[in-house]
Amino acid sequence: MKFVDAHIHLSDPEYNQNIGKIVEDAKRSNVVALVSNSMNLQTSLLSLQLAEEYPGLVYVALGVHPWNVKSLSPNETQDVISQIFQQKEKLVAVGEIGLDFRYARSGELRDLQLQVFHEMLRTAEKISLPVIIHSRETAPEIMSLLSSYGLEKVLFHWFSSKFIGLLPQIVDRGYYITEGPPTIYSNGIREIVRHIPLANLLTETDGPVRFGGPFKGEMTKPSFIPLVVKAIAQIKDMKETEVADQILKNFANFFGVKSVSDKRHEETTIGV
Repeated sequence: MKFVDAHIHLSDPEYNQNIGKIVEDAKRSNVVALVSNSMNLQTSLLSLQLAEEYPGLVYVALGVHPWNVKSLSPNETQDVISQIFQQKEKLVAVGEIGLDFRYARSGELRDLQLQVFHEMLRTAEKISLPVIIHSRETAPEIMSLLSSYGLEKVLFHWFSSKFIGLLPQIVDRGYYITEGPPTIYSNGIREIVRHIPLANLLTETDGPVRFGGPFKGEMTKPSFIPLVVKAIAQIKDMKETEVADQILKNFANFFGVKSVSDKRHEETTIGV
């Protein structure tokens, strides 16, 4: 079986001294693709560098995360947008972008998040790139905003069970969601997985974010993904191979990376 991590922050400072270990862990675990999501200009540039260093394994998404808008330097959003336009042939998505009003208590910060989010959406629309969206507590607002854009490929990362009622609309629009390690131990996330069609689901770690359950105290690694696939298979009463193959196909379709789907037929490194 082959696996994918559609959302990881390889350019996060916490991973700086561990990139080699993360890459080797991915290879040992048959995780054949990692999408390095960015948060600001610095992480965007490093994500590009990592994609150059690990071609065919690390793919890159550039963007400004809502958590970072309050610490942006002058013109930083425009600098990230310039990188997106300049490097568009090397990108698989614009991300991680979105809204998170827990980190914007003031009206001024909310307005700034909205401004940056709209700029990122307009950029993705202009060059027809998928978007990877952070939507904690804000999924209804984001769904409303997206209707104003011509974006065909939208991925809600770590979609929350609080907004399970939005799933039919997400599916109707052809959007995707990602879920990760909490699939193994969170009843809310397991309920989301139960209700989302497998054709609209991708797997993620969101590393270096740390997790509870069986992962408590561990650095988040790509080798968590096979366990996530196993949990999805149990929830949906399917074979693990069927789940892994469909998610691999979803990844190739969403990000436009056909070579990832082709890896399904390559020799397996380990048994999972």
